[in-house]
Amino acid sequence: MNPLNDNTPWFVYIVQCRGGTYYTGITTDLVRRIREHNDTHKAARYTRSRRPVNLAYAEPHDSRSEASKREHQLKQLTASQKRSLIKAHQNHPNDED
Repeated sequence: MNPLNDNTPWFVYIVQCRGGTYYTGITTDLVRRIREHNDTHKAARYTRSRRPVNLAYAEPHDSRSEASKREHQLKQLTASQKRSLIKAHQNHPNDED
């Protein structure tokens, strides 16, 4: 495993769980983390009982600190607000927030 360095991007992500609920988290490897949510004991307790999950939204950040702050902001959103964010991103994936 490679140690993280200053150039390793962090991602804030939202997955849609079975039943339509959302889970928000951070990671340096989106593919691995989604696989963990779906297939392993490393999944967050919330997602383990709501599989499968699908990646609905992700945004890169330069540091863990920035990603954690944004994660906190996204966790404050209502489900409706998260749906709007996801929809806006799907319509304009290259726009910055």
